Amino acid sequence: MVVKLYASRLADEGIQVYEVRPGIIDTDMTSGARGKYDPLIKQGLVPQRRWGTPDDVGKAVRSLLEGDLAYSTGCVIDVDGGFHISRL
Repeated sequence: MVVKLYASRLADEGIQVYEVRPGIIDTDMTSGARGKYDPLIKQGLVPQRRWGTPDDVGKAVRSLLEGDLAYSTGCVIDVDGGFHISRL
């Protein structure tokens, strides 16, 4: 909600607001959870069936900084391999 609030208030100033939501990202911090998540990811916990990388997140942020979404604001950018998708 905060993203929408700030996007609405800052649009007249030409300031875009986004929320970037990383998913399960392979970093030193998550290395201890690899044993738990590797089988879950292979079973489809993440539709793209792989760990995300810091580079995946960086590319999303770079596209925002380069203005690739010039006619967007107040958006959530999920960088999670589809983890956010509700499935039955």
